Amino acid sequence: MILLDIEGTTTPIAFVTGTLVPYARARLHAHLERHAGSPHGRALLEAIRREHAADTGAHGAVPAWHETGPETLAPAEAYLAWLMDHDRKSPVLKELQGYIWEDGYRRGELVAPVYPDVAPAFARWRHDGRALGIFSSGSVLAQQWLFRRSSAGDLTPHLQWYFDTNTGPKRERASYAAIAAVVSLPPAEILFISDVAAELDAARAAGMRTVLSQRPDNPPQPPHTHRVITSFDEVSSA
Repeated sequence: MILLDIEGTTTPIAFVTGTLVPYARARLHAHLERHAGSPHGRALLEAIRREHAADTGAHGAVPAWHETGPETLAPAEAYLAWLMDHDRKSPVLKELQGYIWEDGYRRGELVAPVYPDVAPAFARWRHDGRALGIFSSGSVLAQQWLFRRSSAGDLTPHLQWYFDTNTGPKRERASYAAIAAVVSLPPAEILFISDVAAELDAARAAGMRTVLSQRPDNPPQPPHTHRVITSFDEVSSA
């Protein structure tokens, strides 16, 4: 099996930081307001409240929750903005962003760029019987829409597995052990490709094989011993 990161591996980091994140930030209020009275909206707001309460005990800089009425959205919006400003891998933020991006992909306002070698590699690996999966900090919903509306067309037929941070943090060994258990494969039969050496360290600690993706504009990594590639053309199907 081949397990892939997204940012800096299949898709330029700039698309996430320069397009997706600002797109979601600009539409947070509208999404919350539109769904505030629905079961979906109420569940989302309650999840935001719970996460804020948990965060308040651990991070002194978390904005205070000043609620002036049962339906006020201001404290939720302030907390979500704080999460984005601090690049927190918040489950509730990732869920909300996924819904907003889904709408953008459906409307045709978002198209996810993938590197030129991605689609041919997906087809080659699938033809050769390799199962493909994604492990990203973005929600499973966001992952699915990114590959469904990619610059190379719909790539989801090639993908069998999607994992997000509900599986666990990407820099912890246990997350990769959990993925191996879900796909019912020994870790040694899984190759993980990412642009972040610390994630590869965690995957290797779980027994997976690892490769560092070195794409244009990816940030430099600290010294490591992972094999480095610049294209999926360098990854065989064996």
